[in-house]
Amino acid sequence: MTTGGRREISGTGPESVAKGSDFDVLVGLASIVFPIIYFVADLIETAQGNFSTGRLVLAYIGESAIPFFVLGLYATQRPRIGRLGLFGALAYGYSFVFFTSTVVYALAADLSNWKAVTHVFGGWFILHGAIMVIGGVAFGLASIKAEVLPRWTGILLIIGVVLVAATAGMSNGVRTAAAALPDAAFVGMGLALLRRHSRATSCR
Repeated sequence: MTTGGRREISGTGPESVAKGSDFDVLVGLASIVFPIIYFVADLIETAQGNFSTGRLVLAYIGESAIPFFVLGLYATQRPRIGRLGLFGALAYGYSFVFFTSTVVYALAADLSNWKAVTHVFGGWFILHGAIMVIGGVAFGLASIKAEVLPRWTGILLIIGVVLVAATAGMSNGVRTAAAALPDAAFVGMGLALLRRHSRATSCR
């Protein structure tokens, strides 16, 4: 069924997620809260100019949740999101498993800034940055095609991950501005899920 320019998942089989289910609420809230936490951590780094324990702890909280809520977003769009969406969710989520580990390392080694982290991990950052871009673009494209969530969120995710990679060597402020785009995309997806749940509840 198509509503407001996007399809809603329906059906009762194992390949469907019930429209307006409690799972929507869980994934929706996670997709809103954790990207905001991650963005606040980036803002703190921009304001301070360097890392702080508080900034790194917030970054860890925000990044560590990304693999889970991205897989949740995939699940809420099944079956329309297809294999490309699964690939994108797994690749994007995996990249943040690595990025979260670098935050732990920065805390343990008391690294002072982004440049120090990239110096330690070198080519591994480049590799996982590429995986992040590939996964983000794949997930964005699959979400656009699925038309379950607003199309603009998939478009913004694609633009965002490309800019995050392109600005990796730039100033904190520029990197924070780029990172705001995928964060906003996930927040938009989360809000859409909460609206879907609210509509379904009001119709019962």
